[in-house]
Amino acid sequence: MKIIVDAFGGDNAPVEILKGCALAVSEYKANIILTGDEKKLKTAAKENGISLDGMEILHAPDVMEMEDEPTTILKAKSNTSMAVGLKALADGLGDAFVSAGSTGALTVGATFIVKRIKGVKRPAIGMVMPTDNGPAFLMDCGANSECRPEMLHQFAKIGDVYMSAFFGIDRPRVALVNIGTEETKGDELRLEAYKLMKNDGDYNFIGNMEAREFFLGGCDVAVTDGFTGNVMLKLSEGMAKFILNNLKKALTSNLKTMFGALFVKKSVYGLKAKFDYKEYGGAMIVGVKKTVIKAHGSSDARAFKNSIRQAIECVNNDVANRMQKAFEKE
Repeated sequence: MKIIVDAFGGDNAPVEILKGCALAVSEYKANIILTGDEKKLKTAAKENGISLDGMEILHAPDVMEMEDEPTTILKAKSNTSMAVGLKALADGLGDAFVSAGSTGALTVGATFIVKRIKGVKRPAIGMVMPTDNGPAFLMDCGANSECRPEMLHQFAKIGDVYMSAFFGIDRPRVALVNIGTEETKGDELRLEAYKLMKNDGDYNFIGNMEAREFFLGGCDVAVTDGFTGNVMLKLSEGMAKFILNNLKKALTSNLKTMFGALFVKKSVYGLKAKFDYKEYGGAMIVGVKKTVIKAHGSSDARAFKNSIRQAIECVNNDVANRMQKAFEKE
């Protein structure tokens, strides 16, 4: 298996990405294809003492900047590390692609270079997140700020396949994120989507779910439009930091609490790991023919290593092909 990595995507490229790739080679025996400026990559590796064993470089002279218009990846920015990596994936040079670069550009590139699964109206971003009932899948997390009812209906099917393939959940519970649980709640988008999802017996639709129930384990797949999903995602990241920061302050406020912290240190570290996005890897661009993973833009070496792990597990569990087969039935 070969994982193609955009070595110049994200805030900490290329050094943290190279470190993450080195960790993945060591821990997962991964074979890595780095895309980016070959001279710069070799120089960065040498200056930081990073071994390039298990990695090869596919030269790409340009970089997709965050401020670049996403559609430029198709022509004007076709020589960037992201575009070259996606083209290599489409051409079969690797099994999956990982990038911490521009979400918009990656979504456009995955859609038009790697190509949509036949029958999928819009690829979306799906993110595995921690809940009281184990991992759950939230989508869309930002690819489609405006959606039609049939798109949410498809997101439900995609999420059902993902959670079945990746986590082995039999008949995952699929919910529609809404402002209330009643069937009559929500705007026109939610009302029409509810009807489509309720009448589809291919997955286990459990109805509307308020956002607060998501982290309490209210479902296995939460379906929403990209605007709402992105707000949920960013709010949860901020809230996790808020809780952990205030917990730390409380445990270090005086000698008594510092002494007590010694007895709960292990549990606190466990809680921190549960909240930490770095442990979960990235988000999957779902609805395209091959595995494309969007790593967090500020990923450090550990976060990027886990994004590579997620890509490997998606390939091993045949997630993209199982999604294709699900839509062939339509």
